[in-house]
Amino acid sequence: MTATLDHLVVAARTLDEGRAWLEGRLHVSLAPGGEHDLFGTHNALLSLGPQAYLEVIAVNPAAPSPGRPRWFGLDTPDLRARLVHGPALIHWVAAVATLPPGPEVLALSRGEHRWTLTVPEDGSLPSGGVQPSLIAWQTPPPPTRLPDAGVRLLSLHLGTSTPDALRDTLTRLTFSGEVEVYEAPQPELRAVLETPQGLVEL
Repeated sequence: MTATLDHLVVAARTLDEGRAWLEGRLHVSLAPGGEHDLFGTHNALLSLGPQAYLEVIAVNPAAPSPGRPRWFGLDTPDLRARLVHGPALIHWVAAVATLPPGPEVLALSRGEHRWTLTVPEDGSLPSGGVQPSLIAWQTPPPPTRLPDAGVRLLSLHLGTSTPDALRDTLTRLTFSGEVEVYEAPQPELRAVLETPQGLVEL
């Protein structure tokens, strides 16, 4: 299965906090995203070029509590405690042409966008966030509509206690992109971005 990096996921306690943090670090403006009714979240977006983007996501306080765990581990005590210290890069998503039906494959929408995405039933981050969720777009993906702010992803670095297993996963995806996998005691993600003001690491 051929896959490409689709987007990076930055989580925050509130959307305003996440947006201010990113705009302050990258010195560019994020575009409005929208609401995810199924999970009670909302986001803001930033183009990383014609094929990739970054989203900052947070629980939407105006939305009713969802009837299932929120995606990206947003309901877990560990992530809630982590975000007390500030927004963080927590996950990444890889795009594939199609996703076969399955219990973890959800049909989702936001505004005019339609897609399917792999989401564990307990809402957890796959392998602590270093293993990508998979997305298949039914409509043109966000980068085709987002303004180009001149930010590009140069490399993604994934630390895990099982680097060989993660490399095998990415090999089976025939993933193409600048991704480094290395051994680390706990899952960790770092992204190096080129911005109009120079290099920034998230």
